Amino acid sequence: MGCLRRALRLGLRPDAGRTLEQLPSRVAAPVPRGKGDAEFDEEAWTKDNKSISGFIAYALCAADEALRDANWLPSEDEKKERTGVSIGGGIGSISDILDASQMILENRLRRLSPYFIPKILINMASGHVSMRYGFQGPNHAAVTACATGAHSIGDATRMIQFGDADVMVAGGTESSIDALSIAGFSRLRALSTKYNSLPQAASRPFDCGRDGFVIGEGCGVMVLEALDHAKERGAKFYAEVRGYGMSGDAHHITQPQNDGRGATLAMKRALDQSGLQADQIDYLNAHATSTPLEANAIKSVFGDHATSGGLALSSTKGAIGHLLGAAGSVEAIFTVLAIHHGIAPPTLNLEKPDTLFEGAFMPLSSPKKMPIRAAISNSFGFGGTNTSLLFSCPP
Repeated sequence: MGCLRRALRLGLRPDAGRTLEQLPSRVAAPVPRGKGDAEFDEEAWTKDNKSISGFIAYALCAADEALRDANWLPSEDEKKERTGVSIGGGIGSISDILDASQMILENRLRRLSPYFIPKILINMASGHVSMRYGFQGPNHAAVTACATGAHSIGDATRMIQFGDADVMVAGGTESSIDALSIAGFSRLRALSTKYNSLPQAASRPFDCGRDGFVIGEGCGVMVLEALDHAKERGAKFYAEVRGYGMSGDAHHITQPQNDGRGATLAMKRALDQSGLQADQIDYLNAHATSTPLEANAIKSVFGDHATSGGLALSSTKGAIGHLLGAAGSVEAIFTVLAIHHGIAPPTLNLEKPDTLFEGAFMPLSSPKKMPIRAAISNSFGFGGTNTSLLFSCPP
């Protein structure tokens, strides 16, 4: 699994020079650049290739980390033909679009790079990873807003189940910390504005003091593998994908239904696929951008198991912000590692929980060491798209 270490150590800070002063939200969660520990060496992934933009570079870095962790760098043609890539993104490279637009406004069209279009296409992240390693299995890219990373993992799982590949490199990537993206989300009143002078406190899922999300960036990639194939080569196991639930709100372009019907359906469908009962789920990583509806959906699906405290609940967005198209995959990795290490992660900045939470039904504000047999990661996106991934301990 790639780039999680970097995400965990990122934290939140004011956006360093990439937003304009007139923007109401001035807090962002960028990936730190540099050559030091937990820093992203952009040049290592973009040098001598003018067609690689930020989100593509993140995908290359994360995929490399994941493949090396999985010890899967095949040289044989047969193995490469049975390995595919499923890496999506939410927005692509708006900064490159801004630069190109400025050239046209300044009558400098001839200066426009011939690589402009390849740099902004979402599927180029998956394409570059495929080309770098010679993988000739499925080459796929989901684009489902903030559910992209989760859909990419779920789709990759299905491809393995249907026999299209033995191994899939799957996840989501995003690099959209720029003036236009921040302005657009600000106009939607989606971003935090109260904590510009206190950025570490800005991302606060479930808290009464929340006033929007903090825009982040990065990439999360995991290597998925058919069970018999993994056992045969002695692969390292973190968890098993047991369920992939999807649904549509059919309601509004940005606002989900108040009753959380779409989220409920996604979780129920993931459970149905897994063959597990609701009370067998020990941890849930919430999407946590629409607290009331998700809380109600969780209570609807898990009932007494949730309200009695049997279900540990948290959102890791408090630590890393909202990574948009990469959120679902990075949060899925958090969920998998929760199972692997037996520790449910906390929700940072949870000081005064929303009144929807009471008694034993309360998000974690500190890490909880516990056996986690199975867990769900929720991801919801604009357009009313909902995804739940269900993972369990490896067989």
